Amino acid sequence: MSVVAAYVYSDGRRVRAVDLADPQSLAMAPGEFAWIGLVEPADDELLILQRRFGLHPLAVEDAQNARQMPKVDVYGDQLFVTARTAHLQDEKIGYGETDIFVGPDHIITVRHGSARSHTELREQLEAAPGQLRHGVDYVLHAVLDYIVDGYFPIIDAIEEEMLEMERSALDAFLNRAEITRIFGLRRDLMRFGRILGPMEEVASRLEHHDLPCVDADVRPYFRDVRDHVRRVASRVEGLREVVTSVFEASSLLEQQRQGAITRRLAAWAAILAVPTAIAGVYGMNFDVMPELHWKYGYFATIVVIALACLFLYTRFKRAGWL
Repeated sequence: MSVVAAYVYSDGRRVRAVDLADPQSLAMAPGEFAWIGLVEPADDELLILQRRFGLHPLAVEDAQNARQMPKVDVYGDQLFVTARTAHLQDEKIGYGETDIFVGPDHIITVRHGSARSHTELREQLEAAPGQLRHGVDYVLHAVLDYIVDGYFPIIDAIEEEMLEMERSALDAFLNRAEITRIFGLRRDLMRFGRILGPMEEVASRLEHHDLPCVDADVRPYFRDVRDHVRRVASRVEGLREVVTSVFEASSLLEQQRQGAITRRLAAWAAILAVPTAIAGVYGMNFDVMPELHWKYGYFATIVVIALACLFLYTRFKRAGWL
């Protein structure tokens, strides 16, 4: 069975467990609602819930396919909400999907590709019956808020990695693996940004629109979810700029280092050109040359070469080329 947890709640407290194989356990008394959590459910399990709670076939089909972007669909007196989960997997951002069926007496969460269980969330809500007493709409808010809060550790991890890479870029050249990683992070952040936009729209619609199963006194809670999504989106945009700046800074530093090396080589080439030119001239096989048979000609030539090289070295050193 893919049912992780299934309980009936009344007045903010757990009343009994739900067994999909027992139709009697799915019968709700006035004031009661069922919160059923499933992971990668089989088609027959969704079919049981569809028949008992009157889930719309299109919503059930979307929950089976698990290839939806975040959205809110209204089917009569029921809501179907799709949210995207995210997690770090092998240094990449992996994605899952959580589909939520919300009706007057039920909330059903269907998780696909998400390793983050709702057990902790359920325990927190059961410890606060005053909040859980609001009903299915408050549970919907709590699930969405729990999903969005899972984005922050991802951003924190990427942020730390970028700071380390930034320090590395200032100290030495980025190697091929680091450059590949930068472009990989850039792609991941762009894809993450495409998910955050619809997630914000979901929270905004639940906050501002008159939707079934969402009471007016619970709508302000969805503003908190929207604010969290905006904070994540702002940090993602900032990280995208940091990724670009790290690469550009590395390129500029590399060009600067190459320029310094080029200037140094040019300076030494100019210094060595003086003795090369003098030695080349006096190495020619001419009989008549100035001071060719002078007793001190050799020593004078060495002194001229040394003074010329010293002069050029001093000038290049002062100019910062050496």
